[in-house]
Amino acid sequence: MSNPESTPQAAAPSTSPPSHAGHTHTHTPLCRSCGAPAAAPAPAPWTGDSPPPAYRPIRMPAINAPTNTAAIVLSPVPQPLPVPPASPPFAFQAPAKRIASPDDIARFKDSTHGRHFLGFVALLSASVHGRKLSDPLPSPPSPAVSALLDLISALSAFVASTPPFPHSSRYGNPAFRLWHEKLADSVNDLIAPITATAASPSDLAGGELELAPYLLDSFGNGSRIDYGTGHETNFAAFLYCLARLGLITEPDYPAVVLRVFASYLDLMRTLQDTYLLEPAGSHGVWGLDDYHFLPFVFGAAQLIDHKYMKPKSIHNPDILENFSKEYMYLACVMYVKKVKKGPFAEHSPMLDDISAVPNWKKVNSGLLKMYKAEVLEKVPIMQHFLFGSLIKWED
Repeated sequence: MSNPESTPQAAAPSTSPPSHAGHTHTHTPLCRSCGAPAAAPAPAPWTGDSPPPAYRPIRMPAINAPTNTAAIVLSPVPQPLPVPPASPPFAFQAPAKRIASPDDIARFKDSTHGRHFLGFVALLSASVHGRKLSDPLPSPPSPAVSALLDLISALSAFVASTPPFPHSSRYGNPAFRLWHEKLADSVNDLIAPITATAASPSDLAGGELELAPYLLDSFGNGSRIDYGTGHETNFAAFLYCLARLGLITEPDYPAVVLRVFASYLDLMRTLQDTYLLEPAGSHGVWGLDDYHFLPFVFGAAQLIDHKYMKPKSIHNPDILENFSKEYMYLACVMYVKKVKKGPFAEHSPMLDDISAVPNWKKVNSGLLKMYKAEVLEKVPIMQHFLFGSLIKWED
């Protein structure tokens, strides 16, 4: 039997009407094998009413991708502000959550402590301009800074005594709950050496009632076994409360960032890796890091006016390898590259875009603006923020 698709046939005469002047004639496509009219008509040409489909990239925007980029860029750079000191007698109270809506965010943003908390973060950032982690401190660590370092060392020892359980899931090793219970059981004892460094320790009697909740929420959630920028912000709030009480002062700020916060970051990386903490409210591919924000702010400040390293230097593996122990920004990028696979521009497009900024001063100022907009002004993050007598909620 002959194959009709392979046997040439005589071309059938065209039945199309002859073309006339002023009429558009569309040719009927013919089969290349037999010359007969094809079953499907040719696609109509693109017109203004029916444009070609838009190019669709492989990486589509995430649901929580930043949508207010222009507003962030045009907003003013947060400026350093001194911490308003609290005066005795103190009326310590258990802090509580107060933010539940965008209106509450606006109220906090415009409040005295909303402005000064952001100014405190900016002041910490300014204190480490051009400083490496190993640089000598401009002044010896104060007793309160030494007590903070002892606190973090004690929490690191809890990790050594609380090994992870055999666990097959990607996130959430239940042993973290035991570690967090140890923190909760000893939190007052951990805070007491810090308050004991006050000029008049008796004035701070009962201060653990207000300080402890900030510290407890600085290392992740023991029930959900997660950690995110909200927990990091609570650690900054804990430091802000110590500054309000006069336990740390502006001369301490380089040590607070280069020693205390750097040690806190090392501890958090250990907790994240040991107990597989789940990112809390992560921006995923559209965030700087699944867990942190502030080390990028402080790390960019460290690199301001560096003679050789530019923002694009993060793409140089040798620079990351040799200088990540001196600069928090490089350490964070190195960690991201270790835990995420694939092209850097795909798994970390925000960091990749920042690497095109011409200098670190612009990176630092942009990150401060982004911290204000993407952390301090986001209800899902700030709904967990705590308010008491040291960070007051203004009705």
